[in-house]
Amino acid sequence: MKYKVLELLESSREFLSGEEVSRKLGISRSAVWKHINSLKKMGYSIVSVPSKGYKIEYAPDKINPEKVNIASGGQLYFFEKTSSTNYEAKVAENVPDRSVFLAETQTEGRGRLGRKWSSPKGTGVFMSIYLKPNIPPAKVSALTLVAGLAVQRAIGTSTIKWPNDVLLGSRKVAGVLTEMSAEIDRVNYVVVGIGVNVNTETFNIDLIRKATSLYLETGKKWSREAVVNNILSEFWQIYDEFLSGDFAKIRREYMRVCATLRREVCIKKGEESIVARAVDVTENGELVVEKDGKRFPVNSGEVSVRGLLGYV
Repeated sequence: MKYKVLELLESSREFLSGEEVSRKLGISRSAVWKHINSLKKMGYSIVSVPSKGYKIEYAPDKINPEKVNIASGGQLYFFEKTSSTNYEAKVAENVPDRSVFLAETQTEGRGRLGRKWSSPKGTGVFMSIYLKPNIPPAKVSALTLVAGLAVQRAIGTSTIKWPNDVLLGSRKVAGVLTEMSAEIDRVNYVVVGIGVNVNTETFNIDLIRKATSLYLETGKKWSREAVVNNILSEFWQIYDEFLSGDFAKIRREYMRVCATLRREVCIKKGEESIVARAVDVTENGELVVEKDGKRFPVNSGEVSVRGLLGYV
């Protein structure tokens, strides 16, 4: 309800009386006052003047969960702060298919291979999509490509480093982490985590050469709420095509924007390193590389691309 109070205040350029808010929302004046105080604690500067009412002076960059367009049948789980949205999705019970877990900030956000994902409050998009697809476990890795392509479409003018890094220029602006619970022949659920650096202004010394944000690349602040909705809109469209069996179309589009293909890559598996040339992507989302005239798929380990994210 506090977000409905917020919407009323944001839609008015004049003061709104507590009585008017109470009447429009069908709640008591006391409830209005409690929601106003709750919004103030979230960082909203709201002026209160006797006989006039309330007016917003400053609104922080917050995502309004009531404006997030989740899929039909899904549910939104919103957190001001959590360890990670992927974790929340995996431990929640009775989660409907196509639900979305969304947080303002994460304390233990992760990327592939256990790397930490920086999640400063109010700067990025940190969400996970909960799915129950009727597909064999071997095809789940392709969902990472589906999500990467959705993010690429949503933010535009970007490329993808296989399998999960979305780039602006030669630096990473977003990433995807796909996890699943499965048995030998069936998938119980899949959690697709998506992190996007939206309005991040600085990175620590370890990331400054590899990471960027939409703000740093464009010089303007972005609506994180709009970024969330654009990604979800693109994801559901591509995901439905994937479920219909039309991965060939998705694969062609992915390959057009994949910065890994036609470049030299270094594949690390444990202590072993192999330098080869990336030439294709399979129907299951694996990267195909060529070395000494022989081709073979890569579906695990770390793949570094010469000239991207530090591989020189």
